[in-house]
Amino acid sequence: MLSSVIEAVAFDVNGTLVHIRTDEGMDEIFRAIGHVLTYSGIDLHRGEVRELYTRYLKEQQRDSAEEHPEFDAVAIFRRIVDEHATGYTRSMPAVKQEQLPLFLAELYRGASRRRLALYPYVRAVLDALHTRFPLAVVSDGQSAYARAELHQVGLLDYFDPIVVSGDHGFRKPDARMFELATTTLGVEPGQVLYVGNDMYRDVYGARAAGLPTVLFESDQGTRVYRDVQPDHTITDHRELLTLLGLPPLRPTRVGSDRGGDEQAVAACGGRHPLVVGQQVIEVLTDEERGSQVDGVQGAK
Repeated sequence: MLSSVIEAVAFDVNGTLVHIRTDEGMDEIFRAIGHVLTYSGIDLHRGEVRELYTRYLKEQQRDSAEEHPEFDAVAIFRRIVDEHATGYTRSMPAVKQEQLPLFLAELYRGASRRRLALYPYVRAVLDALHTRFPLAVVSDGQSAYARAELHQVGLLDYFDPIVVSGDHGFRKPDARMFELATTTLGVEPGQVLYVGNDMYRDVYGARAAGLPTVLFESDQGTRVYRDVQPDHTITDHRELLTLLGLPPLRPTRVGSDRGGDEQAVAACGGRHPLVVGQQVIEVLTDEERGSQVDGVQGAK
């Protein structure tokens, strides 16, 4: 039984705890970056920004010695700024010059984001787990925004450590991602349950590092990889409590900062809501959405 051997729980983030949608190919993103660059004395049109960003990203991955390389968005924008700086750029205060690449990386992510919300019951389940287990994150993502997005949905303080691939230059399924978490937790790999939504990066990677795994079936991630199988599969985060021998959730009022998802589902006519901070967002069907733009629900 899992509850007898598990001493800590680690999670993937996007597609597992957080429902995120981005559209990183939009012209508007690169146009906005180009416009911001003009205020630093750099004149690049959106097509030029796109071409430079794409080329430098591919070069980073090509030149990396890692089997599963992670790119560095801030370094990409630093290179763009450094290689196209003018006298005006170099005359700016040193603090502004130093912060500009990070700001551009955040702008890129923010402009591309269409949805950022919790899957149903996530906060209430984490509240319950946190009373019994240390919790960690092992996530592919950029250092420039991974922790900020966890903060935005109210999850940042649940986890220690937070292992983000952008801090290390390699990404899942590299076993070192999971080893960084287990070492910091001070727990043997076989005693750390890993929950993710991707059969290759999460399940295959964690199992190769010696962690038992749970696959959360979401609308994102690779569903099949070779003959790899998770130890357990769930479609509802509340199932984790049963697997780990914890009591089921108690119903709470909508809007409570400790849950309220069951009433929220009922209030939404049986549909699962998304929860952003303490706000319940009803998920509409395509027919119900009508003329609303897809992805706007729950996004800021």
